[in-house]
Amino acid sequence: MNIRTDSIQCDNEPGFQTLEFERNGFISFPKFLDSREVSELYENVERFKEQIVPSMPREHVFYEDINDCTSLKQLQQMYAYDDYFHQLMFGSKFEVLASNLLGGDVRGVNLQYFNKPAGIGQPTPPHQDGYYFMLEPNEAVTMWLALDDVDEENGCVRYVTGSHKNGLQPHGATGTLGFSKGLLEYSADNRKNEIACRARPGDLLVHHALTIHRADGNQSRNRSRQSLGLIYYSVAAVESREKAIQQQALMEKLKSAGKI
Repeated sequence: MNIRTDSIQCDNEPGFQTLEFERNGFISFPKFLDSREVSELYENVERFKEQIVPSMPREHVFYEDINDCTSLKQLQQMYAYDDYFHQLMFGSKFEVLASNLLGGDVRGVNLQYFNKPAGIGQPTPPHQDGYYFMLEPNEAVTMWLALDDVDEENGCVRYVTGSHKNGLQPHGATGTLGFSKGLLEYSADNRKNEIACRARPGDLLVHHALTIHRADGNQSRNRSRQSLGLIYYSVAAVESREKAIQQQALMEKLKSAGKI
């Protein structure tokens, strides 16, 4: 596994990256992984799904249809179950980039797999990751790494430019598995400033914890929309004590409803 700090390749110098990130609340890095790295990563994702997922706890594995094993939707904390993904998360060029964009030391807290299966993948409601993170200060980044070709048809990520500058917005229940909270209001200004980000395998999108974003459902009949998400907090950010309580309550609710 060679996705290490010595192989980091970005189109712009760190200073320009930081300025763009601070201005827009997100930034893209085409071909962040080369074709060899993408192939290696894809092989390990498939190995993980085949060998590791069957023994993972219910609260870390989500399906669009819990009775259909082909409808895998989301995996949580992958680094905790496998050395390859631990190395992908820590001491990697992803961690270096997170540190550069946040302007200081970071700590990795989650490595997730996301999928919108062809034809049934549901929309991701407009939200801010910071609402879930419950941090003070709310300084964190989410990295979204494409594993498939992604466009408007199969549910590309859509960011609201500059929305991270307006603070945390009110959220409420959505009923969407894996994204239980979303914005109470998605305004006309949000839609006006929305940018749809197409991606190819190996392309990386990075957004601030306060950046509003969403994604449509997968309308394709034969294309999945797979990605990895890596979350890094600033070391200065502290989680609220209420977070663990709310997460536990949510998991119990999902289990009792037969969704996980």
